[in-house]
Amino acid sequence: MKVKKVASVLLAASLAVSGLAACSGKDQSKGESSKDGVTTIEFWAAPNPTQQVYWKEVAQQFTKENPKIKVNVSPMKESPTSEASIQSAIAGGSAPTMSENINRGFAAQLAESKALVPLDTLAGWDEVKKERNMENTMKGWQFADSHQYVLPIYSNAMLFGWRIDVLKELGYNEAPKTYSEMLDVAKKLKQKYPDKYVWAKADLADPTAWKRWFDFFMLYDAASNGNKFIEGTKFTGDQKAGEQVLTLMAVLQKNKALLTKQAKDPFENALGIFSDIGPWTIAYWKDKFPKMKYNETYTLSLPPVPDGVDTTNVKTFADTKGLVIYASATKAQQEAAMKFIKWVYSKPENDVKWLEKTSLPPARDDLTTNDSFKAFFDKNPALQPYAAAVPNAIPPMDNAKYNDLQTIIGQQAFNPVVKGEKDPKTAWQDMQKAIEGALK
Repeated sequence: MKVKKVASVLLAASLAVSGLAACSGKDQSKGESSKDGVTTIEFWAAPNPTQQVYWKEVAQQFTKENPKIKVNVSPMKESPTSEASIQSAIAGGSAPTMSENINRGFAAQLAESKALVPLDTLAGWDEVKKERNMENTMKGWQFADSHQYVLPIYSNAMLFGWRIDVLKELGYNEAPKTYSEMLDVAKKLKQKYPDKYVWAKADLADPTAWKRWFDFFMLYDAASNGNKFIEGTKFTGDQKAGEQVLTLMAVLQKNKALLTKQAKDPFENALGIFSDIGPWTIAYWKDKFPKMKYNETYTLSLPPVPDGVDTTNVKTFADTKGLVIYASATKAQQEAAMKFIKWVYSKPENDVKWLEKTSLPPARDDLTTNDSFKAFFDKNPALQPYAAAVPNAIPPMDNAKYNDLQTIIGQQAFNPVVKGEKDPKTAWQDMQKAIEGALK
């Protein structure tokens, strides 16, 4: 379930209209917001069948208990992208009351045009964070203006997979935790299997923006202890951590431990023994690659860190999306939407139901300690490491230009280092200069 690339070209006129619509105070949603004492809210679910089923079920149950609020659930359009369909609806005055499927970068874009309600300004927000036990998880979601625009629904704390069967052949019983351990594995791998690689993935040399979430940012978040990289319109990257990440990639490249050409199922076929793995992959493997067995064929670990960095509570990138409330909704709809949110997230059983239907870890701090989730994780042990990593998972940057900025990371730094075209120090300097120029 990797996040789809956001359309890079956005219509300025649409953004301008959306800002006017958001500030107008008029009801821009479909139909009347209140009739016969019943407030109707429109909820756009992600274009994913399992999520649509979930939201329709909880909305139906909520309305039974709260007959004065009706929640209409419908899937958001995905053509050309879900982000584009949302922007079009905002510009046309037909935005829903609320929707899911919003990442932090896109939320920054919408917030900049005043299209979102700051959730922390609505009554009940603090209770939602407390009752869902997500206060630690939410810390990384605060925007540069100190507001919270998104309630994360799930948090895929991205992990790295290692072929534990190959590691054992090389004399290791667990995944490397530091760069020096990883480079030692690379050396022994090439000695024993010259035709194998540590990391075999064509995306490493591809500048497409979203691909940096699953290589650069996983390593960078770990090396920098979750440094935000960009805060608002200011570049705040940790140069030391960034150069350490790029140096790791440069050494792997020099030792011929990286493969950036297309290869069919490189990790599953053990052509590469290290790869970013999301929780969605586990279910995929059950059907397509039954030989992939947790702690037999592969193991999961947090990103390796530079030598000298603490190997406990390591940060990683969070592939995560959440709920927003649109500013074009009436006050009555906004209040009804918050009441719906509070009802859903005050009950752990709703998150259990979500987990069972989607296999996407709820964005909570207590997945490994709350008995409500024990039965699920007992049946799905490979998902336990993802649950444990949720509080330490860092969401995407909160900048409206995130798509362009992440493209710069690839073009100026990560890709050329991986291809042996730049040294790490020069790559970081070039990237920083280009990003600071784009932020002006």
